[in-house]
Amino acid sequence: MRRILSGHGASRGSALGRARVRLPHALDVAEERIDASLVDAEVERLHTAIAVVRSEMHTLRDRLHGALAHEVGEFLDLHALLLDDPELLAGLDQLIRTGRYAADYALRLQRDRIASVFSGMDDAYLRSRIDDIDQVVGRIHAALHRRDAELQGVAGDILVTDNISPSDLAQLHAQGVMAVVTASGSPLSHSAILARSLHVPLVIGAAHVLQKVNDGDVLAVDGGSGLVILEPNADDLREHRARVQLHTRERKQLHRLRREPTRTLDGVDIKLWANAESREDVAEAHALGAAGVGLYRTEFLFMHRPADLRRTVPDEEEQFRAYRDLVLGMTGRTVTIRTLDIGADKADESGLALTGEPNPALGLRGVRLSLSRTDLFRTQLRAILRASAYGPVRVLVPMVSGREEMIAVRTLMTDVQRELRREGSAIADAVPLGAMIEVPSAAIALPSFIGATDFLSIGTNDLVQYLLAADRNNEALGDLYSPLHPAVLRLLHTVMRTARARGKPVAVCGEVAGDPLFAPVLLALGLEEFSLHPGTLLELRRAVRGFDLSALRARAPALLRARDRVGIERWLAKSGE
Repeated sequence: MRRILSGHGASRGSALGRARVRLPHALDVAEERIDASLVDAEVERLHTAIAVVRSEMHTLRDRLHGALAHEVGEFLDLHALLLDDPELLAGLDQLIRTGRYAADYALRLQRDRIASVFSGMDDAYLRSRIDDIDQVVGRIHAALHRRDAELQGVAGDILVTDNISPSDLAQLHAQGVMAVVTASGSPLSHSAILARSLHVPLVIGAAHVLQKVNDGDVLAVDGGSGLVILEPNADDLREHRARVQLHTRERKQLHRLRREPTRTLDGVDIKLWANAESREDVAEAHALGAAGVGLYRTEFLFMHRPADLRRTVPDEEEQFRAYRDLVLGMTGRTVTIRTLDIGADKADESGLALTGEPNPALGLRGVRLSLSRTDLFRTQLRAILRASAYGPVRVLVPMVSGREEMIAVRTLMTDVQRELRREGSAIADAVPLGAMIEVPSAAIALPSFIGATDFLSIGTNDLVQYLLAADRNNEALGDLYSPLHPAVLRLLHTVMRTARARGKPVAVCGEVAGDPLFAPVLLALGLEEFSLHPGTLLELRRAVRGFDLSALRARAPALLRARDRVGIERWLAKSGE
């Protein structure tokens, strides 16, 4: 029987296919004890299962490239760290040896024990790590029984589930799954970001979808509007075909924009930089006509190591070669290399990030970590500066909170430049140094240290999260976490105005930079440089070419007077008229 189920569109696109329902994971294992003579064999059975899961994760990690390597790799690395957690392993061994529990039940007890600790924490980000524990435990449980822990998709399937991890999404996309519909989730989660990069239609927050849909039901999914139609009728199918044809025409039109300028209707050129962390991203950015690389994530080199080097850090030569190839790949276009940003949700097997931090999102990460490890930082700066001999390079410093950090980085960088010149190394005459504005204190105190910078990049993902005290991956805070908050827009405007008054270029590099829906807001506030994933560059170029910049800037005062999100959305609606 036809039904209409409404959710929130998180990744545009239309799909028609069979429903594949996956119910929420629950490890429902009955208590089982074993004879003393079987204890050693049961411990060995458990360790074998953990080794199988560890191998599966390493294999998947080695198959990932580009956007998948970044988005999915962080989660796989975190899960790999959980597998090596001494508390998890020692607790499991003890439950089997002293309690004489079967491995399955020991796994359930240890999962519940760790989850109870996380659930009692004040920090929402740490509470959300229970999902990671469940995914790791589910994989081990499947390996104990030699079952496939991965959800197997079939071409033509539409996954219906409570929520989805980036690793599952990557697997399903490779298997030909058409779309995903979830009962929960956030449009700004890692999975939603990945879905948009992969152009997989995604609808989140579809209430009662797990109760209404059964395996094999036919679904028509619209990832733009958030509508899911169960057992579509003839009219629904005609509308679906029309949406698909429209989408196909749009992709062809976008392809024609590869060589077109990013210029507004009133003749103002806007710079579109590309975010990158791999050679594939660099090649795509070059082919799409990006102005350059606005953010190259160097932690990719530290976190995505080959299996035999997983617990080491790249030396100067390895980093130099990677940065040199990046510069050469952009054939004269400027490359912005962000210094190491490990910490918070970025798992690290090299041992650089601190373990057991009570609140890693507010801990030793970004420039704080680099300045605490000046030997490591000096090595990275040497490699970057040596690469500057091969083309224009800028250095971007993450997680800056104030003047002292930028002065310290500037001093160290100047010292390294002198050192390299004494050694006879070829480096550029000048390498601009920039600060990422993603901590509210940096945005507020910017006038005090903008003189120590040559350019700025606003990281809206963290800035919004810290300003609103709302974790973007916490679905309970989905309505609160929004760039369309008056405080966010006023702070962005203040940063852009300060930068413009001092003649400093400023870009936005967070998730909102690649969303055409936010483009009129950012343009009105004064932005003329965007740094985004290559996969959304053409869509943003098309959007920019349809705006009259002077008209948007004239309406900026009305935007800044908005008292709430509703008022900002009304302003946006008028921009599209």
